[in-house]
Amino acid sequence: MKTLLFTVCLLISMAVVAQNSSIQYFRPNNKEGLHVFEPGKADTVPYTGFKVRIGGNFTQGFQNFRHTNTADAVIVNGVNANQLIAIKQGFNRAMANLNIDAQLDDGIRMNLTLYLSARHHEETWVKGGFVQFDKLPFIKNQKIQELMEHFTIKIGDYGLDYGDHQYRRSDGGNAIHNPFVENYIVDAFATEIGGEIYYHSNKGLFAMAGMTNGELNPSISEPTTIDSATGKVNSYTPAFHGKIGYDKQVNNDLRVRVTGSLYTVKSAANNTLFFGDRTGSHYYLVMENSKATATANAWSGRYNPQFSEQVTTVVINPFIKYKGLELFGAYELAKGRRVNEAEMRNMTQYAADIIYRFPAKSENGWIGARYNRVKAEMPFNPNEITIQRFVAAAGWFLTKNIMLKAEYAKQDYDDFPSNDIRSNGSFKGWIMEAVIGF
Repeated sequence: MKTLLFTVCLLISMAVVAQNSSIQYFRPNNKEGLHVFEPGKADTVPYTGFKVRIGGNFTQGFQNFRHTNTADAVIVNGVNANQLIAIKQGFNRAMANLNIDAQLDDGIRMNLTLYLSARHHEETWVKGGFVQFDKLPFIKNQKIQELMEHFTIKIGDYGLDYGDHQYRRSDGGNAIHNPFVENYIVDAFATEIGGEIYYHSNKGLFAMAGMTNGELNPSISEPTTIDSATGKVNSYTPAFHGKIGYDKQVNNDLRVRVTGSLYTVKSAANNTLFFGDRTGSHYYLVMENSKATATANAWSGRYNPQFSEQVTTVVINPFIKYKGLELFGAYELAKGRRVNEAEMRNMTQYAADIIYRFPAKSENGWIGARYNRVKAEMPFNPNEITIQRFVAAAGWFLTKNIMLKAEYAKQDYDDFPSNDIRSNGSFKGWIMEAVIGF
């Protein structure tokens, strides 16, 4: 306990000193990071030497949900595995992130993020880290320096830049940029080892290309599993992803952005693009059985299409902000399979957000709504299932570092097999969150 208290006091003292450290090409962890997507090339922070910045994110939720289903009884060790757990209103586990950012040299920064507490893990562990190059001061060549005015290079173990929802989702304790409490039903997020290179034009066009190992938890063990599609021992291939888009502040009132993203891997030990969030859902224990725990069943309310062996997916994200009115959408088409499947399956996801932020000058308050729908083919099941969610939300930035938000959500499950716990399933209710980011 003494060691823990000493560590906390040390981090707090470091944070007090470090908050005056401005990092180049950095997305703020507070309200100032809203509507910031890929790192831009605006060189607004002068380089004055090596700096370290300590930041954190904290989220505390309180929920009141109810759920129902009509699934057939499936008895396992004398217990009905399809009996929903009895849930009541109450506080959820607090989540916290620790962010360490360092200015290593002019145009070179490093990030390291740790999950101090999360739903899926209660102990501290590393999310990932990367080095970002916006300049190459160690190369004394004028043409290279001019070229880097349009390029950004990112290398490490990082969250993939697949889809613009990456910049609006909740990531453990980091929920300050999400106008809602939860993420999409199918939540595309994973940390993988690799690199990305960005090109930024002066007219709003940009592009990114990346290559990774295709694994959240990499292994050097020789594969032994037989791939059902090829009849051969599974082989692990690199994964590729990319993005192309247009982002323009047309005038003081109007911003228009549209992007298209691609991710593909031909063969993997266990790809987790759609199951890579190690912190868990912010909806606790909905549609889980009577033996579920918040830690072991950490992804309540989400759907994993189980494309662990092979996947190719694209998503289109439009974003329009006119004064206080904000529209954001997602249209996602994915195809993939498990290693024991010979044929590819399909998954489609739609999502639409409408947000109104007020008052005009500060935009500290907001109201909004989201509709999210998933249609997917399950493994070894010829029927296509459907999940749809409606959300109404409201929130308030008390300061640029403190946020309160609440939402009402209703989610329905259609066409699931009668022996699946989600058969004719539904949950609805409300949840509130207090969020801090600095």
